[in-house]
Amino acid sequence: MLSRAERIKFRMRGGLIPAVPVPRYEDGEVHEDAQAAYVAYLTAQRIAGVAVWVHTGRGLHLQREQRQSILQAWKEALKPNQIIVAGVGALPESSLSIRERIERWKRESMKMAEDAISGGADALLVFPPIILRELPAQEREKAVVQYHEDLAQLGTPLVVFYLYEKAGGWSYSLDLLRKLLSLPNVIGVKLATLDSVMTMQTIARLLAVEFPNHLHITGEDRMFGYALMRGAHSALVGLGAAFPNIQADLIAAYRDKNYARFIDLSERVDGYAEATFNEPMDKYILRMLHCLAVAKVIPGEAACDIAGYEITEQELTAIRRAIIEYRLY
Repeated sequence: MLSRAERIKFRMRGGLIPAVPVPRYEDGEVHEDAQAAYVAYLTAQRIAGVAVWVHTGRGLHLQREQRQSILQAWKEALKPNQIIVAGVGALPESSLSIRERIERWKRESMKMAEDAISGGADALLVFPPIILRELPAQEREKAVVQYHEDLAQLGTPLVVFYLYEKAGGWSYSLDLLRKLLSLPNVIGVKLATLDSVMTMQTIARLLAVEFPNHLHITGEDRMFGYALMRGAHSALVGLGAAFPNIQADLIAAYRDKNYARFIDLSERVDGYAEATFNEPMDKYILRMLHCLAVAKVIPGEAACDIAGYEITEQELTAIRRAIIEYRLY
């Protein structure tokens, strides 16, 4: 019989897992009707599951009750073979001393992980613990390993998150990645390097050569097709929040060695990404919500984010053009 970790890996392999945003009113409150409509729309698409509480959903900024409500809504709507990956982490309290700040952050992170597990999450995606960079240099990597080990001991499959530093990530060394990937219950790594193709290639090779049984989960919205060519088994991307079927078909085309279809779909998905994932990069969440509004999944009043950005007419025009030009579905 397969272990729980192996079952989750099997269900993720070859699939698309959208990182889902949270529709909001202009004042930042969750738009409950739009949230329900979005859940109904996305769970009817060809997805392997969803990722909640991650950056696309502003997971670290959600109140605990909001997180639990969002997780429950997705859990109730997903099919039995679809999974939920939940982001885990915490925002540091800047008023405390370094050691107190880290201890409080870790307690809150562990509580978030426990809430995810009790709510039915199938796997945890670990936000890079950048607070640990405040420790003396000789302590940092050991603390990162210990943190992941503590999470792994909760017994739920764990995904390491390699996120580029400009987005609040940590450029883990290869030696540190080896230690993290060797922990029990760690099933793979999500790679989001944005524009560092060399970094993506190096880690892809590490996974292929030294950890062939672990999942290479791409988070490369701007290198989607190429990441598959470099060994990615599945995708966990914000780009999947709207029009996920074309991306699911892109993954399937590569796995089926239907390369003519793969090239066509890859070019179209690249065009879509170029219209939505551009500077300021953090604004992609607002752009994805507007994709959903243009597609009439959610009302326009629900296409709001808490970061304070405003969509421009130029961006809306680019989104509408991309939907038509790249034949998104």
